[in-house]
Amino acid sequence: MSCSTFRHLHSATLGRAALALWGACVMSAVGLDLYVAPGGNDAQSGLAPTVRGTDGPLATLTAARDRIRTLKAAGGLPEGGVTVWLSAGIYELAAPLQLTAADSGTPTAPITYRAADGATVRLLGGKVVTGWQAVTDPAVLAKLDAAARGQVMQADLTAQGVTDLGAMLPGPRWGASSPGLEVFFADQPMTLARWPNQGYITIPEVFGTRPQDIRGTKGFMDGIFSYAGERPARWLGEKDIMLHGYWFWDWADQRLRVQTIDTTTRRITLDPQPQHDFGFRKDMYYYAYNLLPELDQPGEWYLDREHGVLYFWPPAALASGEVMISVAPTLVEMKDVAHVTIRGLTCECTRGTALSLDNVSQVSVAACVIRNTGAWGISLSGKESGVSGCDLYNLAEGGVALAGGDRRTLAPAGLYVDNCHLFRFGRWNPICKPGVQVDGVGNRVTHNLINDAPHMAVMWSGNDHLFEFNEFHSVVHGANDAGIMYAGYNPAMRGHVIRYNYFHHVYGFQDKGCNGVYLDDMFCSATIYGNIFYKVPRAAFIGGGHDNVVENNVFVDCAPALHVDARMLGWAAASVPIMKQRLEEVPYTEEPWRSRYPQLLTYLEGNYAEPRGNLVARNICWGGRWDEIEAKARPGVTLTDNLLDTDPKFVDAAQGDFRLQPDSPAFKLGFKPIPIAQIGLYADPLRASWPVVTTVRPPR
Repeated sequence: MSCSTFRHLHSATLGRAALALWGACVMSAVGLDLYVAPGGNDAQSGLAPTVRGTDGPLATLTAARDRIRTLKAAGGLPEGGVTVWLSAGIYELAAPLQLTAADSGTPTAPITYRAADGATVRLLGGKVVTGWQAVTDPAVLAKLDAAARGQVMQADLTAQGVTDLGAMLPGPRWGASSPGLEVFFADQPMTLARWPNQGYITIPEVFGTRPQDIRGTKGFMDGIFSYAGERPARWLGEKDIMLHGYWFWDWADQRLRVQTIDTTTRRITLDPQPQHDFGFRKDMYYYAYNLLPELDQPGEWYLDREHGVLYFWPPAALASGEVMISVAPTLVEMKDVAHVTIRGLTCECTRGTALSLDNVSQVSVAACVIRNTGAWGISLSGKESGVSGCDLYNLAEGGVALAGGDRRTLAPAGLYVDNCHLFRFGRWNPICKPGVQVDGVGNRVTHNLINDAPHMAVMWSGNDHLFEFNEFHSVVHGANDAGIMYAGYNPAMRGHVIRYNYFHHVYGFQDKGCNGVYLDDMFCSATIYGNIFYKVPRAAFIGGGHDNVVENNVFVDCAPALHVDARMLGWAAASVPIMKQRLEEVPYTEEPWRSRYPQLLTYLEGNYAEPRGNLVARNICWGGRWDEIEAKARPGVTLTDNLLDTDPKFVDAAQGDFRLQPDSPAFKLGFKPIPIAQIGLYADPLRASWPVVTTVRPPR
């Protein structure tokens, strides 16, 4: 065995722990097991799952990592590799587990960190808060709503060793902010005290000296606006009053700080920096938060950062669940690591992204629960690595961010997100924080269920990605000019296949409409094939691009099913030179580009502002409305053999069964059956939960 070289080393050199590892190694033919338990001891060998005499499990993942380093340094990994087994319980990580290239496994000796069979193992990036007391300070009680007095409890975080309370900061730009310290109860995120408790306040009027006019939509850049009613008078004297608003467009939010409140003129003035890139206009909307006087319902909290005191109105008896605050920025950091698996762990309560995996190879995250993060669930770059069978939810930003592959050579990365359930993401930064974000070349998103989010489910860029057998529903409920799947503004990001997915029950903010597969701003060469769209407005959206294919899809109650425009011939004419610039950023006249995408060789010929080369063929449209094609775009669209307003003879449309009966007229037009049974999650030993049941979000 590779670790047999231990025999040649003196015991004084190795120490007791290394000798124990050598002993286990030379007796093993299938790898080495190490054990970690909440009651363990890092001075022990970690070779025993429970305490036996003077030996037993380790206490921390860091100690297990260091044991493996000792093993590798002394002779290498055993055939079969090393498995680190974690016993059930909570592991509070004051600092993340950091793995480098030195912590890699090999193809024949991989390293796995996993939960013991049947055990619930929780990696906690926060702290359980105790020492709750009733609020007795008269000054605090006077600020609280009458209904909250006697209900709100307080805890001294400083006395419990929490020194980093985070800062309440405005977002540096639209769509970007950090929640800092957060509070969770019974594994659910609680609400930082806000008004109104749900929804938004509409801006009656905006003021300023710097007018803004974007294609006729007018406002001001100054961040001064009026309010109705008397509510803001309650906030006078409060520190760090924050507003979260959609200030000009309903696809661009930002968190900004209040500078002054004038109760005489009923005007709010925001801090001059940062301010919103697009300005402010009337009839847009916001809510106020970080306000002790607005702690007026169960589930809300407020942190007095000056004194380190947390105020909380628990939604149930405190004894019925743990109160946790986020502390650590992340839980696991990998860089340049290969052949490592994280399996079956619950990773939660971080101020940032839970798992940060940078430039990894043959690394997998499987059957894990990732929840209650202050940023993303997982960020992953590298090659031949991915996330499978995981549940990711209650995420402040997006679910999984993938990046890998070489666009100049079109070398694929082979990264993947498969069989995962992603939901309730984008809860702090709602815009452009999708369930899955994909960049690079040759990555795949397959068999996932993505639901219940304010904005898009998938956002992508790059080339040659595959999106297949996914189910999407109840997303994009917080914006309108948005899509379930989104890519845009580049003619060279080609080769994508969107195939055999089920898109359903998506309505947009206040049911004003959104988009399905949104190929925005001249995006080119996506193939939308064999998908089912049910109750999705503008289901297939081509925003002025070339060479897109919409084929063999089913559209039911979509209004419209198809949208094609010629925006670069009109309001987006300024993008003409930008498209040329973005095309010339890649070697499209050289191999392998010229063979892979021959249409790019003639893209700049003629008036490339015209959409052209788009094919719409053999689709079924039943109910709703078929097309919304701008007149100037029609010459660039070939429509053929589409079954429109003719009963396609579904097996049972009323029950959502959109399979076709054998005598469907669509088959005579060349329509091919869609493998509906394969769409969505599937039972697997590496699924974090099963079965998975979700509820469709109803119209507003």
